[in-house]
Amino acid sequence: MNVFNQLSIWLSFQLSIIFLIGIPITLFFWSIKKRNKAVNKLLSIYWKISPLFFISLLLLIGKYNYALVITNISTLLMTISVWFWNDINDELKEYNLSYALTTTTKVWRWSLTFISLNFLIQSLRNLNCFSFVNSAACEIWLQPSSNLYTIIKNLFNFLFGANFTQPIAKFLGLFSLLIYTLGLIQWSILKLPKNGRNSSFSQNGRY
Repeated sequence: MNVFNQLSIWLSFQLSIIFLIGIPITLFFWSIKKRNKAVNKLLSIYWKISPLFFISLLLLIGKYNYALVITNISTLLMTISVWFWNDINDELKEYNLSYALTTTTKVWRWSLTFISLNFLIQSLRNLNCFSFVNSAACEIWLQPSSNLYTIIKNLFNFLFGANFTQPIAKFLGLFSLLIYTLGLIQWSILKLPKNGRNSSFSQNGRY
């Protein structure tokens, strides 16, 4: 793996902290303050989808061979979740560029799309990492999760006086993945056929 590829992967993970976590949190509370139902609903849906990304990080910590597949699925689902809803898309089009909240939301959506595609492109350049992330050539993919592992390990030891090991991370990741998958299947069977691409953001009912 050349230096440029390594730098690109490292940069992708650094940008993900900003655009997958930092900006969405800011937009969510901003939308509450501005009482903008469309943006608030969009971010609420996003945060229901995004746990899969954190699950993938647990699987990377646990060195689960297919963790990179889960990472790419998570970023793709997060991207789809912010573009999927027709009523929200139509509502956002009604605002001009001078309205900072919706303009920032639009820019963030495109940035999220770029990061998602970049993750996928970088992964396709290292196809063997899709099925065997533990190989030496895939070490760069594990480095960001290693830093997170150190933080979680220290926190786990401080709170519970126990060691947070890679097998524990793998178990928690796979268990969480199972629960997440069952929830997604339930939504796909029960709610998607009923609501379609309508988020019903203008209503006060729950999503």
